[in-house]
Amino acid sequence: MNPLSKIQMVDLQRQYQRLSKEIDEKIQSCLQSAQFIQGQEVRDFEHDLGQYLSSKHVISCGNGTDALMLACMALGLQAGDKVIVPAFTYIASVEILKILGLEPVYCDVNLEHFMLDIEQLNQIDIKDCKAIIVVHLYGQSAEMEAIMQWANERNLFVIEDNAQALGAECLINGVSTFAGTIGHIGTSSFFPSKNLGAFGDGGAIFTQDDKLAQHLKMMANHGQSKKYIHDVVGVNSRLDTIQAGILNVKLKYLDEFTASRRNVADYYDQAFLTHSEIKTPFRISSSTHVFHQYTIQLENEKVRDDFQEYLKKQEIPSVVYYPIPIYQQKPYFKDVFLPNTEVLCKRVLSLPIHTEMTAIEIAYICEKVNHFFNV
Repeated sequence: MNPLSKIQMVDLQRQYQRLSKEIDEKIQSCLQSAQFIQGQEVRDFEHDLGQYLSSKHVISCGNGTDALMLACMALGLQAGDKVIVPAFTYIASVEILKILGLEPVYCDVNLEHFMLDIEQLNQIDIKDCKAIIVVHLYGQSAEMEAIMQWANERNLFVIEDNAQALGAECLINGVSTFAGTIGHIGTSSFFPSKNLGAFGDGGAIFTQDDKLAQHLKMMANHGQSKKYIHDVVGVNSRLDTIQAGILNVKLKYLDEFTASRRNVADYYDQAFLTHSEIKTPFRISSSTHVFHQYTIQLENEKVRDDFQEYLKKQEIPSVVYYPIPIYQQKPYFKDVFLPNTEVLCKRVLSLPIHTEMTAIEIAYICEKVNHFFNV
């Protein structure tokens, strides 16, 4: 049995304890101001995150799913338009398409880095496609320079779903650029378990385009250009002032968080170096990796499931992100076969990785993994 305190996939309690003084002061300040909606902390956070990412505009909103929906709305996508989306990802990227009456065009992903690439994109029919949603999965950027060129040649809008890779940097024409700020619109989520997580829901949208930014700001606030003046159809999707304050405290530590996650990933990489049964995360040469997840591949589904059950008995958590292809889910069904997606759904497994992990915890996990594989 695990002799340590319970290991978590992400330990938000310990992270809060470390930052509690600053966070508690920020919460108290928000409470005393009583500006619970659209308070100064929201504007401060948008400004500071924009400075961090070198994004001209940051528009906060209620959650990452809303951010994706608002992005599609702002680009003028109409019911019936087709949007390319990876088949191996979280459901939100397809969910919002169905809500808006858009048609998802499922694309297979790269078997090594799990994301869209040119080889897979070139295999799909782009007729009637108006946009592409690129998901930066598990903590690193997709190959955005090539994807942007591919999309521009076909007059497609590019939306970046950057919920899992905030802070990752990608080379564009030799220049280091933050993921989420490269396409026409980028989006992110501040769900508590994200690398930059709130104490509830939250999201943001990024763009360098002034007109798109103005449009997005209105749409996220009931379509208002000013109070009671509704210029476009909008929604009610706003980041709470208290959440903005908490996020702005954590933003100061984001690089430190990333360094901690990379240290854990480096330790795992070294520990599993001689494991023929474990395929460690592939790191794209054009992108840094912020390790939202540390996702390995096992030989097949049986090995993966047996290994996960063994870890459970050792009180080591693990998660399969994502066990079923989106196109096999009932509301989003499509009669297609995408081989890489189906292989990954049967092979991937994510191990604990977070900012508060101790050397003792990491060593314990590696020891138990070695024991299972007789290494």
